[in-house]
Amino acid sequence: MFPEILRFGAGALFFLSGLIIFVIEIYGNYRFSYVLNRMHAASIGDSLGIVLCLIGLMIFSGFTFVTLKLAAVAVFLWFSTPVCSHLVAKLETETNDELEQECEVERECRD
Repeated sequence: MFPEILRFGAGALFFLSGLIIFVIEIYGNYRFSYVLNRMHAASIGDSLGIVLCLIGLMIFSGFTFVTLKLAAVAVFLWFSTPVCSHLVAKLETETNDELEQECEVERECRD
């Protein structure tokens, strides 16, 4: 009985932590006005929030094949979400002609 309560508590703690991270992410998306600031809040929230929620679900399910699937999803999202955010941010910096008005920009040397 006690191990089940402990497992439920640990799973609930991770899952609720992920939900709190998502709420903070939503607040950051509404608070910031510039697209790169919004993307930063969204990508950090997605990377951490999804993984915490998936860890909570892994604890809830116990050690089964479902746990391995959830771990594979967590690893895939952990690597792919920051890459996608970086590509969209790079696109914004390359195509926005008025970028200097929005933020401080250091131009990189191009060959």
